[in-house]
Amino acid sequence: MNVTEHAALTNETADAPNHLGRVLVLGLGKSGQAACLYLQKLVGGRADALAVAAGADTPAARAFVEGLDAGVKVAFGDGGVRELAEAAGADADGFAFDLCVASPGIPPHADLYRDALACSAEVVSELELAWRESGPDARWAVVTGTNGKTTVTSLLAHLLADAQGGVAAVGNIGTPAIEAVASGAVRTYVAEASSYQLASSPRLVPDVAVVLGITPDHLSWHGDFDHYAEAKLALVERMRLAGRGAAVLDATNDVVRGEVRRLRALPPAAGFSVVPVGTADGLASDMRARCGSENAAFVDADGLLAVGFGADATTLGPASALRIAGEHNALNALAAAAAALVLGAEAADVAARLVTFAPLEHRIEPCGDVGGVACYNDSKATNVDATLKAFAAFPSSPLVVLLGGRDKGTDLAPLVAAAAAHAKAVVVYGEARFRFARAFGLAFDEGMGCPYVMADDLREAFSEGLSLCDPGDVLLLSPACASFDEFSCFEERGDVFKALVAARAAKTGKA
Repeated sequence: MNVTEHAALTNETADAPNHLGRVLVLGLGKSGQAACLYLQKLVGGRADALAVAAGADTPAARAFVEGLDAGVKVAFGDGGVRELAEAAGADADGFAFDLCVASPGIPPHADLYRDALACSAEVVSELELAWRESGPDARWAVVTGTNGKTTVTSLLAHLLADAQGGVAAVGNIGTPAIEAVASGAVRTYVAEASSYQLASSPRLVPDVAVVLGITPDHLSWHGDFDHYAEAKLALVERMRLAGRGAAVLDATNDVVRGEVRRLRALPPAAGFSVVPVGTADGLASDMRARCGSENAAFVDADGLLAVGFGADATTLGPASALRIAGEHNALNALAAAAAALVLGAEAADVAARLVTFAPLEHRIEPCGDVGGVACYNDSKATNVDATLKAFAAFPSSPLVVLLGGRDKGTDLAPLVAAAAAHAKAVVVYGEARFRFARAFGLAFDEGMGCPYVMADDLREAFSEGLSLCDPGDVLLLSPACASFDEFSCFEERGDVFKALVAARAAKTGKA
């Protein structure tokens, strides 16, 4: 089947064709499983057939596919796509499948993805599938960027929840978007979108996009930083070309501010607007006054969160009243508030709900006191930029910081400088400890660093860190690394850290 022969859209969805044809699901992670459960119900109607290239043959994958309908074809292993394509046969255009829904965990350079691309008329993400399949009156907010996505996604859903029924936080935050679509109970989708998902979302055009700061991360998946940034910023360009929605852009970040400049240099696009958050001078700077922007979000001279559309500005209460600490969270609050106002929330409701939003788990999360030492779990800080934000969240507290895990190979100079400026000491641990120790040791020898201690693993790092603390200090887990040398995910790492804090507090009540 040629996909163009059935391009007519169904009136029951936002952007999906009446006829999906033969569909392939690539990978059986959480999003892949959700896509399978949704699509198998369409077989015999809008879909002709469903095939699943499951990837690795694991007991969990086997258990899942055994629960699928009998007509669903499944193949495991690196040759799974080729096996399924051969069984399906090619259409007149040479494609075995009209649509492939790919797992975000499978990079474009992987053989499995390349095979799917070769035999499918179109390869999309589960997020793209969900957007297409959602109802015609559905509203979408998509949140992306390197750090802060989960906080902004959760906060935006929190701001919308009372006044607007049927709000769900979906996507990379944990709940697959297609699962929310299948429920039929959601009208407003607030989606955390990784660069992986956006790279395979060619038509996605939300009502509002929030693009937070873009700094180096996931370079092995994308190949280089330019492709990583492009995957995120392409979303904004699609909105501009469609003449639809508002882009809330972190103008304190060099890369995203470059996008603000690019958009301002283009002719205005009716129906599309830009809301810059802060400027190159930081959050306490109004892009309307600085560069003549039509809209802006900023912290005003009185320390109030402010969002301006046109000449008017709405204030939403003091940044100091937020329960989420740090300047980066003031930026997150402004971005979420601007998006909520774009989606029609009342300013008074937004202001009231901003101050009721509590810190998320694993994101500068208070997790107990040991002998007067306040312990914070920031296990979600898996890159240097995120850890820099955690340092800045404690401007006046003596800090001992636990750094380490699986090294991402990024530049450590900013981290060393921040530790010298803000930390009493650091503990470097895990696989990354040797490179981190060299960086901190060189700076310390040159009189520009802070004391450091090495530890083999997180448990030892916790004990070493506590031994360096005095009552009134802060012990902060903010690793700047992935967790996979010791743990299955950052959540497990954070849970172990919190358990160590609880056990030490219960046992001794002091370090």
